[in-house]
Amino acid sequence: MARIPLLQMSDISLTFGGDPVFDNLSLVVQPGDRVALVGRNGSGKSTLMKVMAGLVEADRGDIVVPPGISVGYMEQDPDMSGFSTLGEFASAGLEPGEMYKVERAGEGLKFDPERLVEVASGGERRRAALARLMAEAPDLMLLDEPTNHLDIEAIGWLESELKATRAAFVLISHDRAFLRELTRATLWIDRGMVRRQEKGFDGFEAWRDKIWDEEDTARHKMDRKIKAEARWAVEGISARRKRNMGRVRALKDLRSERSAMIRRQGAAELELSSGPKSGKKVMDAKGLEKVFDGKPIVSNLSITIQRGDRVAFVGPNGVGKTTLIKMLMGEVVPDAGTVTLGTNLLPAVFDQARAKLDPEMSLWDSLTGDPDMRVSGKADQVMVRGSPKHVVGYIKEFLFDERQARAPVRSLSGGEKARLLLAKLMAKESNLLVLDEPTNDLDVETLDLLQELLDDYDGTVLLVSHDRDFLDRVATTTVAMEGNGQAVVYAGGWSDYRAQRGVDAPKKEEKSKAKTEKVAKEKVVKEGLSFTEKHRLEALPGVMDRLAAEIAKLESFMADPELFTKEPLKFQKATDALVERQQALAAAEEEWLELEEKAEG
Repeated sequence: MARIPLLQMSDISLTFGGDPVFDNLSLVVQPGDRVALVGRNGSGKSTLMKVMAGLVEADRGDIVVPPGISVGYMEQDPDMSGFSTLGEFASAGLEPGEMYKVERAGEGLKFDPERLVEVASGGERRRAALARLMAEAPDLMLLDEPTNHLDIEAIGWLESELKATRAAFVLISHDRAFLRELTRATLWIDRGMVRRQEKGFDGFEAWRDKIWDEEDTARHKMDRKIKAEARWAVEGISARRKRNMGRVRALKDLRSERSAMIRRQGAAELELSSGPKSGKKVMDAKGLEKVFDGKPIVSNLSITIQRGDRVAFVGPNGVGKTTLIKMLMGEVVPDAGTVTLGTNLLPAVFDQARAKLDPEMSLWDSLTGDPDMRVSGKADQVMVRGSPKHVVGYIKEFLFDERQARAPVRSLSGGEKARLLLAKLMAKESNLLVLDEPTNDLDVETLDLLQELLDDYDGTVLLVSHDRDFLDRVATTTVAMEGNGQAVVYAGGWSDYRAQRGVDAPKKEEKSKAKTEKVAKEKVVKEGLSFTEKHRLEALPGVMDRLAAEIAKLESFMADPELFTKEPLKFQKATDALVERQQALAAAEEEWLELEEKAEG
């Protein structure tokens, strides 16, 4: 039986008084779709999701949600007025007797349904909004940064729930591991254009880089052609004293086309200065004991941190990661044990609570008013790593527009607030970085750059993060805080910790079965690919490209909002063909992976 789309968007255009956020956008979300929605901070990801949810009205175009299809959206800042508790908000709209769904989600997401709305934190409110969406179980879920404010355990729970759901979902997240695990298609917003690839996030960066390389090549060719034609316009006309007006007009058209090309947004110009070296031994803790509000934070913890170490602190929310770091920094006194700090330490702190940002201050005042950045007698300059720099020039390095300089901090997005904190952090010299959830709201490109900076940083890094991919890329040591005072030191990042801890080890019977299968297949694997298999492996990329092109063509054809009503037979045939090709593409990708693994074996 043919499946009808859950949502169709046709010829959508949207502006906010300036350049279009989207123009002529068409897309289809089918039953079972698992889509990553990616793009730079400020590219319009959240806006597009609100348009899909019907919360923002487009200037032009049509959105069709068939009768009987439910669409749910996880609000970033939910309006809870009229509700007394988080559970009351999360259960709104459910049938009597279905409160158990909220309680189950609350347990997995770690929020208390009895918590009063008036005292709930922003993170608790977001988790309640996510629980509400999970309890409602709509046909299409729109999830905007659902992992923010979740610890790794809760992220794992959400990951499992989304893997098991039969609902379709579109997902915005900065968490690479989360996106890789869950998505099978990718929507990429780039300079007002939305592209789709029938591969999950794991294939996004290679796809993006290929498109950018093709753009750069085309731009370079056009520049060379304009240069050659311009030389002819000067030398040829001068020599013949006669204008070839058609060729002159063509040159003018080339220049217009070149000027219409939208340049990509550059990466933030992040730079870290490690300043003078600290002593070789940065921190030496022995026998640390701490109980806070009757809850053990650490019990008999000893750790030595050397210059250049990257130490990650992981564990559930509320387990005491920040308290432990403050003990190691000498800001909190342990109940027992000692902490010896090394010499010549220059710390710089990134605070996940954004406490150093006054929401009513402008970006300008936030920087020039910082005692560490103030330049005496210069109201328009800030001190950046020992040298004065104009405040507007400095914020431009972090991708802020000049017009934002006088805007209040509260008007910034989450990613922009994170970049502003990085601007304050990186203005000073340091040799000890304390980064408490630095990855929240940052786009993939900025995360890549931050990781590269930390790799090259000569100082020491103490890191709290729930981003598993970032931990694996950065950490050389992991302190796992597992509750009840247990804090264990492991070598390496998140995956190394899990392997050493045995958390991801398969059960005994699964191990035995895997071993039996391995022995059975060992002979075949050693022999490598047959001639037929080798030929098939070489042919599959072309097959997958053809199927992806056919899928794109069918989706474009079905984007017509009147097709369903005017040509129901054509619509059904196109839907059947689309489903068939999507299944064929998934099968081809699975076959390719199996043959690749066999070839490598």
